[in-house]
Amino acid sequence: MSGPGEGKIKIGKADVYIHVKGKSGASVTHVDIELDELNEIMKPGEKSFVGSKKGGVFIGLKKEMISRAEKRAKRDDKA
Repeated sequence: MSGPGEGKIKIGKADVYIHVKGKSGASVTHVDIELDELNEIMKPGEKSFVGSKKGGVFIGLKKEMISRAEKRAKRDDKA
């Protein structure tokens, strides 16, 4: 995990859960990352991909998501 750095803009603190199959409506066991701010970048129902890295994961973004993420980053970087 590399932590804060140039070009990294923090958007909030996420709640992360292992969501077990058969509980609370899960049809398969998966990891939930719950952070409302993510829906400014990835709209509900959009698909992307996740990769692992030392100390965590990254979410790969599609073209439309990149545009929304960059707009958010510019707005937050000015604050």
